[in-house]
Amino acid sequence: MTFPTLPPSLADALTERGYAEATDVQAAVLEANAFGRDLIVSAQTGSGKTVAFGLAFAAQLLGEDGALPRPGRPLALVIAPTRELAMQVSGELEWLYGKARARILACVGGMDPAKERRGLAAGVHIVVGTPGRLRDHLERGALDLSELRAIVLDEADEMLDMGFREDLEEILDATPDNRRTLLFSATMPSPIVALARQYQKDAVRIAAVGGSRGHGDIAYQAVTVAPADIESAVVNLLRFHEAETAMLFCATRDNVRRLHATLLERGFAAVALSGEHSQSERNQALQALRDRRARVCVATDVAARGIDLPSLSLVIHVETPRDAETLQHRSGRTGRAGKKGIAVLIVPYPQRRRVEGMLRGARIEATWGTPPTPEAIRVQDRERLLAALLEPHEFDDEDRELAARLLAERSPEDIAASLVRAHRAQLPRTDELLDTSTRATPQERHRPGFDDIVWFRMDVGRRQNADPRWLLPLLCRRGHITKNEVGAIRIGNSETYFQVPRAIAGRFAEALARTAGGDAGDGEDSIRIIPSDSGPPEGRSPPPRGDERGGARAEAPRRGTLRPAAIPGIVTPTRPGAARPQRPFRKGPEGKAGGPRRDK
Repeated sequence: MTFPTLPPSLADALTERGYAEATDVQAAVLEANAFGRDLIVSAQTGSGKTVAFGLAFAAQLLGEDGALPRPGRPLALVIAPTRELAMQVSGELEWLYGKARARILACVGGMDPAKERRGLAAGVHIVVGTPGRLRDHLERGALDLSELRAIVLDEADEMLDMGFREDLEEILDATPDNRRTLLFSATMPSPIVALARQYQKDAVRIAAVGGSRGHGDIAYQAVTVAPADIESAVVNLLRFHEAETAMLFCATRDNVRRLHATLLERGFAAVALSGEHSQSERNQALQALRDRRARVCVATDVAARGIDLPSLSLVIHVETPRDAETLQHRSGRTGRAGKKGIAVLIVPYPQRRRVEGMLRGARIEATWGTPPTPEAIRVQDRERLLAALLEPHEFDDEDRELAARLLAERSPEDIAASLVRAHRAQLPRTDELLDTSTRATPQERHRPGFDDIVWFRMDVGRRQNADPRWLLPLLCRRGHITKNEVGAIRIGNSETYFQVPRAIAGRFAEALARTAGGDAGDGEDSIRIIPSDSGPPEGRSPPPRGDERGGARAEAPRRGTLRPAAIPGIVTPTRPGAARPQRPFRKGPEGKAGGPRRDK
């Protein structure tokens, strides 16, 4: 591709970088009607907008001969919401303006401010930074914006959401009136429009967002799960897709820490990104992902802003986004620059209606389903293993010598089976999940052997934190039956109904009588369990929720996995009557009232 309208230094840089054609947003900012004017650009992450604004302000920086003046006070300023995004933008501009010998300085939190001040004093052409650090340099007199020709607000919507409006206004007020203001934002809420009116003049509006859906290169999936099975769904999704790089989004840093620890214990090569990590730790985590030493990143929304990993092909929303904008920003980590990606929302089925509304608001069509089953994962594993073993390879003499020794000791079939076994031994195990593919009532849905059942009633319910995870073991121990002999479970506010086959109902009732602890006891053996003639009262039974079991297997948590308390909306099973435990997984975005402090 040739770039006749660009200075030779930038055109050569693009050609060497392998640009065959400009993206939509890059072509739009180079149109004649946009030349030299303020811009309001709606562009999704991954659309090439960093190069776009680098090209847009080239005319203000480069002279007629295509050269830059001597470094001095900054000529262009780019403001980004996070340090990761600022460092990424700085790197992009360095190769774009490398042939023009531009001096570019990044000013971000977590780095040495004294070194940044020395860099500003030595002279620069372009400064890229975060609002807080730039404001600090401005107030200390280290950053002089009197000669600024262009300013870019990258992901402006996110900066306003993060509470940086005051910082932005102070920086913008310190710039010359004749500077160009380029405002880039994935979404255009009313605060962005108000900011544009205040600081821009006769701005050109450019919309580089696909009209039919938020991201045309992303396949959206939504899987419904029981709230207690969110972690298991994450594990099965990671195992099913085996993405080269996957990113998992949680709402708070506590949830990131907990899920990260669990994935490490399960054998996944995972790193974590949240506000509690230092800049050095963040850099190491990102480098591990780029080097392929890690394949999974667990992150908060804020910490993952601006991360660009070319190998990222899978995004999992472990906790549902708070709004459509957050959904798009998260999902935009994949499907970048024309590559295909998958974004999966894990939806506890009580939240399905809210998620459906969010998807409609974002004009996103998602495929609804359930998490992959262990059998589906095994099928995928077999296909991947066959493809890996049948790939052509080059073998040296040592490889062939070792192969000959193996063939002398074992048959080819035994050697191949050993390879398969060794491969499978390295894979994290999969989980069985509750069946949420249908929401029929227990009377409408039966497993084989449950066509003729007897309902039983127990005097505990949601008010006592009743949950299938501790009810099933209790019923098996008290009634001397197996979990496969318990049918549907319906949990109400203060009572719970469940099914057992009529063939074993008598034996079950006798065992309950022998194991009852009496009314005076305060343990699980004192829970009253009696037959019920009619089952759950019609008309008064609550709608299906995440703590109910409709003929599916519900197992006690495996050792080494998160207890149900570690998943949104689930509380730790305790003895009936005990105080309700605190929920460590806090709902909502960081920074909201009642949640952890905002990530930085």
